[in-house]
Amino acid sequence: MRKTLTALGFIGLAFTVAACDTDAERAVGGAAAGGVIAGTTGGSVATGAIIGGAAGAFCDDVGVCD
Repeated sequence: MRKTLTALGFIGLAFTVAACDTDAERAVGGAAAGGVIAGTTGGSVATGAIIGGAAGAFCDDVGVCD
């Protein structure tokens, strides 16, 4: 069950981050999604938010979301 929730969370994160236009919007969306995913799977919400925010802010720099 936990793996399914994590997979669905990452898919949701990708759609959330892809819909944003600026780095700040992607960072906020990524932080929110990362915190929710971490909380759902029993991890640290703060750590999930930090990682999600960083992923959102830099996803266009590495060509994941254009």
